[in-house]
Amino acid sequence: MKHFALLIKLITGIVIGTLIGLLGGWFGISKSIGYIGVVRLFATFNSLFSAFLSFMIPLIIVSFITVGLAELGKKANRLFGITVLMAYGTTVVSGFLAFFVGKALLPSLIEPITGNVIEAAGFDPLFTIEIAPIFGVMSALVLSFVLGIGMANSKSTALLDVCRNLQNIIAMVLSKIIIPLIPIHIAGLFCNIAAEGRLFGTVKMFASLYVIILILQVLYIFSQFVLASVLTRKNCLPKIKNIMPAYFTALGTQSSASTIPVALECAYSNDISEDVADFVVPLCATINLNGDTITLVLGTMGIMLASGLNPTLLVFAPYIMMLGVTMVAAPGVPGGGVMAALGLIASMLGFTDPMQQLIIALHFSQDSFGTATNVSGDQAIALIVNEWDRNTQNS
Repeated sequence: MKHFALLIKLITGIVIGTLIGLLGGWFGISKSIGYIGVVRLFATFNSLFSAFLSFMIPLIIVSFITVGLAELGKKANRLFGITVLMAYGTTVVSGFLAFFVGKALLPSLIEPITGNVIEAAGFDPLFTIEIAPIFGVMSALVLSFVLGIGMANSKSTALLDVCRNLQNIIAMVLSKIIIPLIPIHIAGLFCNIAAEGRLFGTVKMFASLYVIILILQVLYIFSQFVLASVLTRKNCLPKIKNIMPAYFTALGTQSSASTIPVALECAYSNDISEDVADFVVPLCATINLNGDTITLVLGTMGIMLASGLNPTLLVFAPYIMMLGVTMVAAPGVPGGGVMAALGLIASMLGFTDPMQQLIIALHFSQDSFGTATNVSGDQAIALIVNEWDRNTQNS
């Protein structure tokens, strides 16, 4: 019941935020002081909440992955390898699937055109506070591996006890502060997007491309749970309903890392052991990027076709392989996937500045759904790794 209560709050936040954001256009009050004040209040809350989340994300990664690795003991080395292999493998497969789907459908839907990116004025927060993280996401990830695997192979438990205490503190912050405020954060995000006109304006520019991306992402989520069913020899499809809170949280936060607290709760509800969940979910939040890969492959293909260029497998194969590696540093920042990939897009696909602006616009308008796909895939991988771990224990 707790998960469905959170789901209802998340959906309510999305609806309320969108309606408030759209009121300015409906009633012609988008320039009134009162309306701007309300939107800016939401923007201010989101700015403060995002700054706090950015500060907490490295601590979440360190506390959960470190303890998860250490408590898995000797199994940590094996679980790390299979988790990374599955995450990277499913990401690359999603990229090639997107390419072949795009090759089959996009040429008949997209003709060479020219156009400009529509920019919105935006509603700035009333004030901002910078809270610099203690270290970056990648630094937190590497530190977690070093400490966790080191403690897993050490006889001393002193450092592990300290890390467990840190994990308890972080868990308390998550349950008492972050999770209760996430629905408000989501309402603010959708309010700002709707008020600026970015949501509908950008989607209309890429209507056919957008629909294909969303359909493929949903189908890919189901395909991953089908794969989990095959590999675990259990029907995992009914477990999809338990991941909905994580899906909608990712839909609003646009960050896999920010969704970790809710994703962990969903993993526990799917009977995944806490040791495996605490390790796999935070790790996959930074390395499993199926949704982003589908968006960036189909998006770049569509823009190339619109620019009169021919996307070929010879060009896209190395691009897809590199996406799985390059975007590892991106999930902590909403919309960070496309920023991390811009170097590849420019160097490997030859995108000009106007073409880069188009893929940025497309990715940011669709990033919520891409992130939700990433998070859903994390749950499928966790099911597979959990079953593999159980079989290893029994053998």
